[in-house]
Amino acid sequence: MNLITNMRLTLIKQDAITKRFLHVSGILNKTQAGRYRPKAKQLQPLTYEMANPPHYICARKSWNSWNTSNIKGGNRPAETVVEDLFIRNFMEGTWHALCASEIIIKRQHNMIRISSIILRKLPAYKMYFLLGYSEHLLSYWLHCPVKLELVTTQNKEDVIYKII
Repeated sequence: MNLITNMRLTLIKQDAITKRFLHVSGILNKTQAGRYRPKAKQLQPLTYEMANPPHYICARKSWNSWNTSNIKGGNRPAETVVEDLFIRNFMEGTWHALCASEIIIKRQHNMIRISSIILRKLPAYKMYFLLGYSEHLLSYWLHCPVKLELVTTQNKEDVIYKII
C-alpha cells in the first residue's frame, strides 16, 4: 500500500512539473521572429528591409538570397546555403566596417551576383582593388563567375529608413 501511494505522489509531482513549464496560451507568446521592437533608452536605426516585417517579403521587400536550389528537385540546396554563409562572411571581413546594408546574393544560371551598399571611407583605388580582389577570389573558390554590384554612399544615415 505504501509503494502505491508513493508512486501516485511521484506521478502527481511529475505531472505538476510538466504543467508548470508548458504554456499553450497565446497570451504568454510575447516574442515574434523577424520584427524589431523598440528598446528602452535606446534608439534603433532600421534600414528599409529591417523596417518591413517578414510577411511583406515579395510585396515590399525581397529575399536576401535568390536561388532555385530549394525548389523541389533543385540541385545542391545544402551547398548553396554554406556558400551563401561563406560569401556573407567573406564580404563582411573584406569590406570591414564598410557595409551599410545587408548583402544580397542572386544566383542566375552559373553566375553569382552580390550587391550591397558600401560607405565611401576608402580612396577609389583601394575600393577598386578590393572589388577585383573579392571578385577574383570568390570566382576561384566557388568555380563560377562572381560579379559585385556595389553602390556607395557617404554616410550610414543615408541608408536609415526609420528610427524606433
